Amino acid sequence: MTKIAVEYRGDLRCEVEHVDSGTKIMTDAPVDNHGKGEFFSPTDLCVTALATCYATLMGIQANILKLDISGTKIDSEKVMAQGGLRRIGKITMAIHIPHDVSEDNQRRLEAAAKKCPVHQSLHPDIEIEVQFYWNKVCSE
Repeated sequence: MTKIAVEYRGDLRCEVEHVDSGTKIMTDAPVDNHGKGEFFSPTDLCVTALATCYATLMGIQANILKLDISGTKIDSEKVMAQGGLRRIGKITMAIHIPHDVSEDNQRRLEAAAKKCPVHQSLHPDIEIEVQFYWNKVCSE
């Protein structure tokens, strides 16, 4: 069980602590929702959780396969749904793996990533698009 402590600091900001490690981050409401957008918003952290979950599960599978996927980068984008309740409508992720990996191992790594528990926990109305780019460096 993981414990996370949140303290509302006012001005639409929260301090969040991962209790076991003591690591802290701040959140802020986005500019389009009365905030200053100076820190991750709660929905930004949702997309961050999804992207890091994919990277972590690929890393676990890569370790099993004795592959190096260090330097893998994930570009993600969040689009809020229009109308109705404020919620995430779409998430896109471009996963750039800058290594030569056999097609068989590519399939294994992609299958591992798609078992991400964050992805499995998100509402099915959120459209999620994922593209894998093998042996390609993302343009910055």
